[in-house]
Amino acid sequence: MPAFELLKSETILQGRAFKIRRDTLKTPDGRDTKFDIVEHGGSVVIVPMDGDGNLLFVRQYRHAAGMDMLELPAGTRDGDEPFEDCAAREIREETGMEAGKLIHVGSFYLAPGYSTEYMGVFLATDLKHNPLEADDDEFLSVEKLPIKEALRMAEKGEMPDAKSLAALLMARSYLE
Repeated sequence: MPAFELLKSETILQGRAFKIRRDTLKTPDGRDTKFDIVEHGGSVVIVPMDGDGNLLFVRQYRHAAGMDMLELPAGTRDGDEPFEDCAAREIREETGMEAGKLIHVGSFYLAPGYSTEYMGVFLATDLKHNPLEADDDEFLSVEKLPIKEALRMAEKGEMPDAKSLAALLMARSYLE
C-alpha cells in the first residue's frame, strides 16, 4: 500500500486533556490533504467484577451525547503514567473499590480516524472498599449489574458507549 507523506504539522488548540493538531499530508496519488487529529495521552477502561458475579458500572452525564450514560469506569493517564497504575487509580476514584487483582485483557484505539487515544482494558477482581477522591468535574453513581444482564444490554444496543462495549467483548472469556 502506498504511503502518505507528512508535509507539515501544527497545533490548532491546546486543551486540558488533549490537543488538536492539523497535519498536511501528500496522498499516495500526489494530492495535498489536511487531517485534524486529537492528540491524547491514552486512557484505560476497567471491567470490575465483584465476588457475587456483578459488574460495577458508573452512570454519569455526558454533555457531548446530551444524556446520562451507563459506562464501565474509565479515565485518562497522567502524563506517562503506566496503564496499570492508571487503572488502579481510576477504579478507586470512580467506584470507591480497590482491585486486589488487575489483568490486562487488551488495548485498542478509541477512534483512529481522528484521535491518537489508545485505551488499555483491565479486568479488576478481588475488590475491596478503598476510595480515592473523585475528580472535581465528575458526578457519577455506581451501579451493579449481573454479568449476564450487562452482556445482554450490550448485545441489544442498550449500552451506547463504545469503550464499554469493546471492553466487555475483550473481557468476555473471563466473565463466562
